[in-house]
This record gives sequence, structure tokens and C-alpha cells, in this order.
Amino acid sequence: MSRVKIMRKHIVAGNWKMNNGLVQTTTLISELKQQVKTSDAEVMIAPSFTNLWHAFEATRQDDIEVVAQNMHFAENGAYTGEVSAGMLKSLGIKTVILGHSERRAYFNETDEALAKKIDTALANGMRVIFCFGEELSDRKAGKHEEVVKGQLVNALCHLKAEDFEHIVLAYEPVWAIGTGETATPEQAQDMHAFIRNLFRERYDANVADNLSILYGGSVKPNNAKEIFSKPDVDGGLIGGASLKAEDFYAIVNAF
Repeated sequence: MSRVKIMRKHIVAGNWKMNNGLVQTTTLISELKQQVKTSDAEVMIAPSFTNLWHAFEATRQDDIEVVAQNMHFAENGAYTGEVSAGMLKSLGIKTVILGHSERRAYFNETDEALAKKIDTALANGMRVIFCFGEELSDRKAGKHEEVVKGQLVNALCHLKAEDFEHIVLAYEPVWAIGTGETATPEQAQDMHAFIRNLFRERYDANVADNLSILYGGSVKPNNAKEIFSKPDVDGGLIGGASLKAEDFYAIVNAF
């Protein structure tokens, strides 16, 4: 049996959510550009839609990829306030975050709707950072693995093996986002290992071992190194800490 060649990347993505106007975006990007040049990780930032073009232009010559926080599954049409894959591509955006816990909770995004978004993104040649994770009640009831498996199977397991070259996973324990709570490095590793094994069973070792799986639950400069040291944790989807250049830089360089 031939050995699987592991090609997965270390990735640190900053999700700015609904923060930063044009001036703050300009300042933060300027600060980041001075500091992330030495990183071995792939660095991404996700500004608001209104600042995507400016951010893309400001980082065109730098090792920082600008990604989108969301997109619609339709190519165009009467969807007031929505943004399509084609619109993002026209700005130079090649990666989109889909399925974030806040989108699921506040905007009622379902696994079925997310599967359609993923299909649209892939059909447009985009990369997807797919978010998923359990609520505190699921964790306490011991159903966290069942919930995560359901989210992944429902949204992703209709894809072909080759599609996963364009998929990055981001595990978000919802109870550890914006609460100050953080899953222990051991809890993160256990879930990431469970996820990787799920794709090994559903597909094969090549898919499983080459999937970058990010952790997205209150990663900070003081815990990033320990979390990232776990064998199945390939980086982080960073929220609040990505809004401060010094903190984000520290996390990026925690590998």
C-alpha cells in the first residue's frame, strides 16, 4: 500500500465579523502587513463586504489573503442585500467562510442551505472555509460528536473526493465563542481527530489526512501555541483577537 502524501497547510484566518469601517480597516491592514511577513502559516483576513475591495487592493502584494464572510447560493436574482460568488470573484476574492455559528443562529442557515452554498462556491472555483460545531447543551448531553457528524455529513458528504482540495474545515464549539470559555487543547484534539477519522471512513486516508481542520473557539495569544501543537489542529479561525494586530500576529506565529 502506498503512503499518503500529506499536503495540508497551517492556516490562520481572522474573521472581523461586523467590525471596522474603512479607516479602521486601513489601519489594521497596515499594521498587519508590517508583522506577518515572516509567518510560515497561510494568513487570511475576512473584512466586511463594504471593505473587501479596499482590503484586496491593500494586500495585493502581500502574503495575506482577503476572504469573504458569506455568500448566497444563487448566481444572481432578486435577493436584496445578498452577495453572489460571481460578485466576490469580480473583486479578486477566492475564498469564502460558510456556516459560521452566528449565521446559523441569527439567520437560520440550515445544513441543506449550506450544502447549496458550498456547491455554488465550488462551481465558481472558490475555496470554502466550512464552519460547524456543537452548542453547550449538546456537549453536556454527550451528543457533541453526533451533532458535528450530522452537520458535516449533511453539508459536505455529497461532494466528490477531489472537491476536498478546495475545502477547509473550521470546528467551532459554540459554547466557546465570545464567552471567554475555551475548549481545552485535549478537547480540541479529540474532536479534530474524530472529524478526520469521519472523512477517512466516508472517503479515504488521502482526503482525511490532507484536510486542514482549524479550531475556532476563543483562540488567544496565550493559548494558541498549545492548541496548535496538537497533531490534528492545523490552525485557527480567529474572531476578537484578529481585530488587534499584535494579538493576531502572535497567534499567526504560534506554530
